[in-house]
Amino acid sequence: MRPSNNRLIVVAVLLATFLSALDTSIIGTAMPTVIGQLGGLALYSWVFSAYLLTSTTAVPIYGRLADLYGRKPLAFSAIALFLLGSALCGLARNMPELVAFRALQGLGAGGIIPITMTILGDLFAAEDLAKVQGLTSAVWGSSAIAGPTVGGFIVAYVGWRWVFYVNLPFGLAAAALLWLFFHEQVERRPHRIDYLGALTMTLSITSLLLALLRVGQDRAWLDPTVIGPFVLAVLLLGWFLWNEAHAPEPMLPLGLFRLRVISVVFPANVLIGAAMFGVTSYLPLFVQGVLGGSAIDAGLVLAPYSVCWSLASVLSGRLLLRFGYFVSAVTGFVVMLAGALLLQLVPGSQTLWPSVVSAAVFGCGMGLSATAFIIAAQNAVGWGERGTATASVMFGRTIGGAIGVAALGTVLSAAMAPRLASLGGHYDANALLDPAARAALAPDVLRAIQTALQHGLQLAYLGVLGGVVLAVLV
Repeated sequence: MRPSNNRLIVVAVLLATFLSALDTSIIGTAMPTVIGQLGGLALYSWVFSAYLLTSTTAVPIYGRLADLYGRKPLAFSAIALFLLGSALCGLARNMPELVAFRALQGLGAGGIIPITMTILGDLFAAEDLAKVQGLTSAVWGSSAIAGPTVGGFIVAYVGWRWVFYVNLPFGLAAAALLWLFFHEQVERRPHRIDYLGALTMTLSITSLLLALLRVGQDRAWLDPTVIGPFVLAVLLLGWFLWNEAHAPEPMLPLGLFRLRVISVVFPANVLIGAAMFGVTSYLPLFVQGVLGGSAIDAGLVLAPYSVCWSLASVLSGRLLLRFGYFVSAVTGFVVMLAGALLLQLVPGSQTLWPSVVSAAVFGCGMGLSATAFIIAAQNAVGWGERGTATASVMFGRTIGGAIGVAALGTVLSAAMAPRLASLGGHYDANALLDPAARAALAPDVLRAIQTALQHGLQLAYLGVLGGVVLAVLV
């Protein structure tokens, strides 16, 4: 393939990276406003979790199919589903519809980053790959800057629906470049798709998330509607693992986890995914709900997270070439630990500065570790397993995010429930996110609801810290 084609393919990958990062960061800024207009705070975490659920289960499927049938057709399928879901999210009339369309959007999102990262792994040798992957991580951070900031202005001056419509031009441009300039040679032979593996994995994660949701709806942990899904999740996970050990062409080959790199990267990414999405999902809720800030304020708080991720990603590429994967990854985890400790100061603060600083430090840690993980996994395998290995890295992060956001949402709801019940009325935190409803509250009621949300977020941020501590130990 000509070098000029490689450069254009890199441009396509950068556009796809921008697309995915923009969507990930922009939704957190928009959601408080969406809740204020559509209601349904109980479904707040599910707008994130439905997206993460489908994208999580789709990641290894895309990765394996890309190894079997080639990268190009799977890349187009992923982009098409993502753009369709984005358009429908912009048309949603209520929260259940938004959750459903976010799930469709996630089906596409699950393939965009792992497949484009795999394409880069095919095109470049290790030394050049470190530089290119550092560039893509920098674009991820830069575009994530645009997400919260531009998203805040879009919500304030155009309308929240346009945070979904803005995905369309970037997706179409990336698809056009890949169609014109990316060509690959794939060995054509019959394959046996592991449908049972995909099904059992999806159902297992879904059951776990349903159990967590029921706890968030004030159900006891020993309630049959909680225990049942938990037990089902464990049984389905066991069935999935048994199937993967015996399937001719497993969706997630367990042999990969015998490689030391994969066996460390996967559990660490699960924990970091939970912490990462916890920060980006629940910091805006504090800014708007407790401090009474606007959507623009929420976006400005997350912007340093993205800036520091971008800068640290460039530094990570240099660290990789000079010192190897271990130094970059462990340094990143230690920095994230510092960010998670600073996050504990946020609930008791009355200004934006603790939120800004903790987000910035956490983003720096993500930038240092994310690039190291991807390149380490890709270099541990050959072409026939590179898509699956890359997907395993992304799978760990997204499954951690899906479970983490749901679990933190459960903690938040459970912590708020008794405090809101003591008010003796039908109050909830929705009123804090709608300026008109907020203004109509009596001062003492407003303070009581803010205190309830503040207490719930304090426990959620402790959960973020716990995830990072475990990741550092791994």
